[in-house]
Amino acid sequence: MGEKTKGIHHITAIVGEAQENTDFYAGVLGMRLVKKTVNFDDPGTYHLYFGNGQGAPGTIMTFFPWGKAYQGKAGDGQVGVTAFAVPEGALSFWRNRLESHRVSFEEHVRFGETYLKFADPHGLQLELVERGTGQASEWTGGEITENNAIKGFAGAVLYTANAAKTEELLENVIGFSRQEEQGDYVRLVSEGTLGNTLDIKQTRVGAGQMGVGTVHHIAFRADDDVDQLEWKNRIEAYGLGVTPVQDRNYFRSIYFREYGDLLFEMATDPPGFAVDESPDALGEELQLPKQYEQYRKRLLAELPPVYARPLE
Repeated sequence: MGEKTKGIHHITAIVGEAQENTDFYAGVLGMRLVKKTVNFDDPGTYHLYFGNGQGAPGTIMTFFPWGKAYQGKAGDGQVGVTAFAVPEGALSFWRNRLESHRVSFEEHVRFGETYLKFADPHGLQLELVERGTGQASEWTGGEITENNAIKGFAGAVLYTANAAKTEELLENVIGFSRQEEQGDYVRLVSEGTLGNTLDIKQTRVGAGQMGVGTVHHIAFRADDDVDQLEWKNRIEAYGLGVTPVQDRNYFRSIYFREYGDLLFEMATDPPGFAVDESPDALGEELQLPKQYEQYRKRLLAELPPVYARPLE
């Protein structure tokens, strides 16, 4: 197999109230709000992006805030847990920070690594783990320094309706490699330095329900438009249906649902988040795709104000 993804590009989840979402990911976890836009398929809903200083691929967590939606339940065919990487030696800082913000957590070990596991305010399951690989985040302030800031993704735990087929796709088509098996999990790794581990749960957890506190989809990295079309051909040759290319302004996307019922995406690394605002002003103003610019005044009146408070 010649082509291999570098790893996770972004993960998109459904959450509740938008300012609560921003207060947690920007204010508590210290990630940068790199883009404030709308759901291209539902412009009455925000699409918020958080990441490192530039919103580099491998660091981007995105959210659809549905303030009045029902609570979801993670289950087969979903990302069960999203894991973020912090620098080596930083877990003690995060124990203290989570405690100071009254975020309950538990510690556990998986594949020889210690994880802090906790939920965001809307029930999304998260983890922090120390990793030596990956560039330090330059988005700092208050207590958040390069020595403890979240770098980006460590990886994700996948709940699947067919563990063997999910692993087959990720190994033989997407280009992850099986590293080891431990208990109920198989670990796959990619060649990237962030977002490079996937832990597949081997036993089914039962049916999930999409809603607040669940992941909508996970995206993997394509180098560019040409590379993405090669991925499309490869995935279709494997027997899965793939959408046409969708322009998301900051990357282009194709989507497909694999045999374990997870919704996967291949997203291009370029063009990035500086295409419609300067790098030093990312996330400060509402950015709209061209088709919705004519509705800006109405959308600004309908959407609740959202802003990232300074880091403490």
